[in-house]
Amino acid sequence: MSVEFSLLELAAIRINETPRDSFTHAVAYAQAADVLGFKRFWLAEHHNMQGIASSATAVLIGHIAGQTQQLRVGSGGIMLPNHSPLVVAEQFGTLASLYGERIDLGLGRAPGTDPVTSRALKRDDSAAENFAQEVQVIQQLLQPSQPQQRLRAVPGEGTQVPIWILGSSLYSAGLAAQLGLPYSFAGHFAPTYMRAALKRYRAEFRPSVHLDKPYFMLGLPIVWGETSEQAAFNATTSFQRITALFRGEPLWLCPPKPIEQLDWSVSEKHSVLDFLGLSQIGDELEILDGLQQLRDELAVDEFMFTIDVYDRALRIKTLETLAQIKRHLR
Repeated sequence: MSVEFSLLELAAIRINETPRDSFTHAVAYAQAADVLGFKRFWLAEHHNMQGIASSATAVLIGHIAGQTQQLRVGSGGIMLPNHSPLVVAEQFGTLASLYGERIDLGLGRAPGTDPVTSRALKRDDSAAENFAQEVQVIQQLLQPSQPQQRLRAVPGEGTQVPIWILGSSLYSAGLAAQLGLPYSFAGHFAPTYMRAALKRYRAEFRPSVHLDKPYFMLGLPIVWGETSEQAAFNATTSFQRITALFRGEPLWLCPPKPIEQLDWSVSEKHSVLDFLGLSQIGDELEILDGLQQLRDELAVDEFMFTIDVYDRALRIKTLETLAQIKRHLR
């Protein structure tokens, strides 16, 4: 069975630009992916982060879905501690009512923000502890309603929007296995427990009405260049952003620069490279080789790429290159 290629979008804002500029590019980026045969286009949820415009995730999903044809559009993910399960079911039921079977609902357990912002979102501090129960509430609300059912998602009931468990830990892997749901691992920022989480997911998986065998998606960053040297140069945009993340600074998308000119300490450099440990940085053959090795070792069902580069034309060209790479993956 061939591997699927998908995309995760954070609606990154280039320095000195606006969220509107980011959204305009996100549409063009999604439309290119649609034409090139990518499977999914998911949008992340982040709050109170200068430089990332994907806070109103469901709104952006509708915006992208309305301007594409084949792509499955969804959340990567909705951070459930920030939301009422009923509201999530209603929002995604509405999206499914508008766009049919093209909508995915990826759910995460982290708040996707800092504690102050989390409190401002008006959910209690124990919400993450109820994650498993709230996932199951959403599942029930999206199923056909039962006689005498008092709580109903309208729209929502009967849409059966596919639910994914997202995570970067053994907990999320175990929950996805227990519920018989597809599992997406956040290798694009937390590669440390990837192999252990995958092992647990497959070992503990229980077939369900949703899925008869494990389905594993791996998120990872891609930086392509015509040459290895160009790819390494392009990657410095992401290095700058992650350095800013660790410092608590704005996460504007900045132009690349020679790596020797980056303003980072030795310890920051190690931390950034660990954070991006699954990055595939190189020319077409190098990225093909890296993806093939991961595919051979892990039997990945689907890759979900983040393409964190400054040049928007380069981002589209990277999609075209990945479409070529996909044809050669075994």
